[in-house]
Amino acid sequence: MMRFGGLRTAGGRLRHGWRPVLEATVAATVAWLLATRLLGHPQPFFAPAAALIVLGQARGQRIRRAVEVVLGVAAGVLVADLVVQALGPGTTWTVFTVILLTVLLAVAFGATGVTLVQAAVSALYLVVVAPPDGSLVPFRFVDALLGGAVALAVSLLVDARHPLAPLVAEVRRTFDELAGLLGEIADALDHRDEAAAIAALTQARGMDARVDGLRNGVLAAGEALRLNVRRRQHIGRLRSVDESIRQIDYAVRNVRVLARAGVTLSRLQTPVPPSELRAPAAPPELGAALRSLAEAVRQAGAALAADLDGHDEAADQHATRADEAALAAVHTAGQLFGSTQTLPLAMIIGQIRATAIDLLRGVNPEDDVAVLARVDEALGLPAV
Repeated sequence: MMRFGGLRTAGGRLRHGWRPVLEATVAATVAWLLATRLLGHPQPFFAPAAALIVLGQARGQRIRRAVEVVLGVAAGVLVADLVVQALGPGTTWTVFTVILLTVLLAVAFGATGVTLVQAAVSALYLVVVAPPDGSLVPFRFVDALLGGAVALAVSLLVDARHPLAPLVAEVRRTFDELAGLLGEIADALDHRDEAAAIAALTQARGMDARVDGLRNGVLAAGEALRLNVRRRQHIGRLRSVDESIRQIDYAVRNVRVLARAGVTLSRLQTPVPPSELRAPAAPPELGAALRSLAEAVRQAGAALAADLDGHDEAADQHATRADEAALAAVHTAGQLFGSTQTLPLAMIIGQIRATAIDLLRGVNPEDDVAVLARVDEALGLPAV
């Protein structure tokens, strides 16, 4: 049974990860073919290796990594050539000296990570596997340059038609997950389900990964647009999303605090203030406020996605709905103030207010004072 479960897991990973695998395989093979057939290099090891290293990086970092790989190979080749000429190939002292000098040189120039490792590996390869003979040294640098260029070309072809599509999908996933989380918190509080509240808190603690995914998505989209000359006019849209991510990060943190207070509230024996103790207008339940906030999150995500797709009118409509839903959530939460209010409930109300503020700032940037005034008015607080 466990064996079949493992096979299903492996199959799921392949279904979601086959594109990067195919991309890397094609790039490495093309780099090898170009180096051998077009340039006539007898041992083009660094061409496919450079392509694989560049494509192994997250999107958004590939241009930088391609440059680092080329510089790393150049540094390694230079050091290896000089040391082998002085000490001879294949000796222990040669290996020691090559590694030491290569790493020292890389560190002196501020190299870290991929550049440092690539420089050391390139030097070691030349010392141990294929010692330089005076004619092959330039090939290593050219091969690395070719492999990096092929990797960038493959990345460009993959994203050529819809360079912003992966970011749009990430925006939708992030906002939908955050909205679903708020709905789960509401259900847990409606049913006084402590286990469900704890599960929601666990999910809230994992939302930071989604925010990181958004940031990486912005970097990847920016790289794709810089490589695609015809679509560089979309960079302005990317900047607006980049500015919004900071507010979304704040909103995610607010929801995490809200979820934590929800766990505490679900453990209390006394219920949420009953309707007869509330204002005469019989305001909705606390769950309704959280569901309104969830709707605001969904509309905010739809607004950002529409903006990235260039659908300005739809983006404005979703932003307006997000605004209305956020203020409705704050207004509903404000009706829960009363003499029987508990500390966890007060914290939830406060986080509803804070999340609404961050959503409003994220989808429709305004003057901070104006945003605070509108939210506090909806909450029923006196104007300052």
